[in-house]
Amino acid sequence: MKLKLFFLLSLFSFITANAQNYIFGKVVSESGLEIQEVTVINIRTDETVITNSDGHFMISGRAGDELRFIKAGYERFIQRISQENIQSPVNISLVRAVIQIPEVEIKQGITGDLKIDVKNNNRPQKVEKLVKEIDRYIVQKTDPRVLAARPGEFVQPKGQGFSIGKVKNKWDDVDLINYIKISLGEEYFTDLQINKAQIDHFISYVLAGGFERKNILKYGFCSDADLNRFQRFVLTRISSYRAPQTQR
Repeated sequence: MKLKLFFLLSLFSFITANAQNYIFGKVVSESGLEIQEVTVINIRTDETVITNSDGHFMISGRAGDELRFIKAGYERFIQRISQENIQSPVNISLVRAVIQIPEVEIKQGITGDLKIDVKNNNRPQKVEKLVKEIDRYIVQKTDPRVLAARPGEFVQPKGQGFSIGKVKNKWDDVDLINYIKISLGEEYFTDLQINKAQIDHFISYVLAGGFERKNILKYGFCSDADLNRFQRFVLTRISSYRAPQTQR
């Protein structure tokens, strides 16, 4: 009887210690606005969820787990879960990523000093002379005899012309892959356990799964909404990508 009681108590202690809980929380910006479609990853279980329109999320986990929060345009955030986080909601604040602005060259303006202004703003006489000669040459009419065919040369016959077909897209898939990789950053993919050498291949795999990109390629423009749509599509393809080749 004592042995049976000891076994039941041990089993209860084991189940209690290893019970899986759910972690609830909310993600906001520095100004307190809710952020939707933030990718939340439990590093231990590899479970991935995204925040809803109010910034809320729910993910399974336990004390000691590490959660990572990823969103394009924001700094990546890491939160280690404590027992207190399990008993009450977790509040996460993401910080906007710093964007480097290219340097702008400021040319020297008018100083009021005639000698300095003439030196800085007037072109050298040789350059001025060359520009005038080029302008005179451009306005001259070309003698038709210069372009006439020489004896024995083939002359392309004039006709109705031909159609060049559809106008090519401004982007192709390679351009889109490069844009996605730069915009989301390598850390986004390494957090999904995609090696740097496999990032291009993984993005191609996601696109091949039916990601709609006709207008993106046509106009050569990928909006933030398209990036968010791509991240949602990643969640539907990541599991099959990690599966053995025979199961894809």
